[in-house]
Amino acid sequence: MEKPLYLVRMARESALAPRPDSPIVTAQALADTRGRPLRDLRISVTDRCNFRCGYCMPREVFGHRHAFLPQPALLRFEETARLAEVFVVLGVRKIRLTGGEPLLRKNLGRLIELLAALRIPDGEPLDLTLTTNGSLLERQARMLRAAGLRRVTVSLDALDPILFQRLSDSQTEVATVLRGIDAAAEAGLTPVKVNMVVRRGLNDHQILPMAEHFRGSGHILRFIEYMDVGSTNGWQAGEVLSGREILDRLQTHYPLEALPGSYPGEVAERWRYRDGQGEIGVITSISHAFCGDCNRARLSPEGRLFLCLFAHQGYDLRALVRRGAGADEIAGAIRAIWSGRTDAYSEQRGRLATDRPRIEMSYIGG
Repeated sequence: MEKPLYLVRMARESALAPRPDSPIVTAQALADTRGRPLRDLRISVTDRCNFRCGYCMPREVFGHRHAFLPQPALLRFEETARLAEVFVVLGVRKIRLTGGEPLLRKNLGRLIELLAALRIPDGEPLDLTLTTNGSLLERQARMLRAAGLRRVTVSLDALDPILFQRLSDSQTEVATVLRGIDAAAEAGLTPVKVNMVVRRGLNDHQILPMAEHFRGSGHILRFIEYMDVGSTNGWQAGEVLSGREILDRLQTHYPLEALPGSYPGEVAERWRYRDGQGEIGVITSISHAFCGDCNRARLSPEGRLFLCLFAHQGYDLRALVRRGAGADEIAGAIRAIWSGRTDAYSEQRGRLATDRPRIEMSYIGG
């Protein structure tokens, strides 16, 4: 059987690399086939969640009979940190912890401590963040900050209590999430970002209430177009409310002006209220693809590397770590995988087969 191309490249690079137990000598420039660097690593620490949001983990698919990953399959925290250290040497400057719901992972503070201790070669601090549904944030916020986490992003799709519980398919009250946001801000995990996935006819009437609630709070509310992530969420194009439509609704009440991007590869278009009451963002994977400067990779809970949120295959890095591969060998594998990257799903969506398999967002994070 013919070897996959990335394995051929990996073998070629490994033959030229120093001994596996030697340190990485240099952080060579790393770019994919379109010249996109690797700067952002999303690490999913669990595939489990206590919510069953329809666009991510619909209960009819992820019910009580669903087989989640067994504990021994998950990367141990030391294994995750070992891989993360290599990614940082190769150019990663931001690490986001995701899930599932990452705060369900026991002793998560230990992993944060290990990651917070990593140092970027040029001396800049690593941007270490976490995305959560907020249900457990109130009780963990201070611990997360003390461990070294810098910021959090909270998913919140409605303020209406009944609608919130229906969308999350949970018994958690929206007030619990709001208290979690407040606790995160008090702990110094700022600025807190709040993500709202907007679906036409379902929660789009919550756009203005959400804006009104978070204006002037210091938090950054971000509106996300409903995406066709995974293969189980029953995505329909008719439920997408475009970023342009979202902005038009907001502009009728609150005049906005555009802000420049904060960094290359940023997914959100930034806007601010002209009256100085804060900032919002709009993420437009459907109506305005941002594949051209995408610099993100995703590591699954059991150590598979995915190159796109809409990917259908991953590359096993856990096997390298567990057989004792040295840093240079791991770096060679990552270089070989990333250098062959062609992913641009959002640009190609209309030309791809509609039944093309895609990995679930609950497995590799958003």
